[in-house]
Amino acid sequence: MDAHFWRQAVKVNTKELYHTQEFAKLSGVTVRALHHYDRLGLLRPKQRSQAGYRLYSESDYVRLEQIVVLKFLGMPLKQIKSLLAAETRLSEALLRQKLVLAEKRRQIDKAILAISNAESSFQPKGKQDWRLLQIIIQEIEMQNSTDWTKKYYSHEAQEKVEERKKLWSPELQERVSREWTELIAEVEGALGEDPAGPKAQALAARWRKLLEGFTGGDPEIQKGLNKMWSDQANWPEQPRQSYGISQPVQDFIVKAMQAGK
Repeated sequence: MDAHFWRQAVKVNTKELYHTQEFAKLSGVTVRALHHYDRLGLLRPKQRSQAGYRLYSESDYVRLEQIVVLKFLGMPLKQIKSLLAAETRLSEALLRQKLVLAEKRRQIDKAILAISNAESSFQPKGKQDWRLLQIIIQEIEMQNSTDWTKKYYSHEAQEKVEERKKLWSPELQERVSREWTELIAEVEGALGEDPAGPKAQALAARWRKLLEGFTGGDPEIQKGLNKMWSDQANWPEQPRQSYGISQPVQDFIVKAMQAGK
């Protein structure tokens, strides 16, 4: 976080309104960032000059201060917007972010340990086994690709998920991934069907079966899974592209499941 932002905070009340360039210089935030926050609806000054230019006030500075703090803690801008709009309790948001940061620290510690182990294996006069380092990198990347999901699960659910992972072989993972891909494609082709009809109900049954293969029917795991899927907009880029499910597909399958109850 830019210490300049905090040093300048006391100066904001020396002038009533600020043009964008002045406000950016005062706060240590770029003009580009201010425009981006405006587009997102995070920080939209209520006042404009006669020429139509943005005019920032002391209240805007306070708002920007909140954005900077939460962004520094690693919160996505969309989550910050919801939080500042009072759609999310601050204590809950901070607890969730605390878990995310703790997980990142664990990953860094694991990477440091892996590098230390690799260093000890590279003897000055011995043969350097670069395959060892490659394996370590692959393990770290594999860990990083799944750890982002943990913030959605309670501690109890996380332990249960870890236990269930022991049942998953690479072959099983490949088969399940293929089944999900095929099922989602079939649901996309059936969006015009009656959710209560036989075709939709058959698709819903397959969907439930695949879900139960992951959750084992455990309600705590299912609760975390529901949270994760409802937050697709904040997923990391790679999982969102690989595993994201379109809103029409989600809506259809939910209607089909409700109709089958």
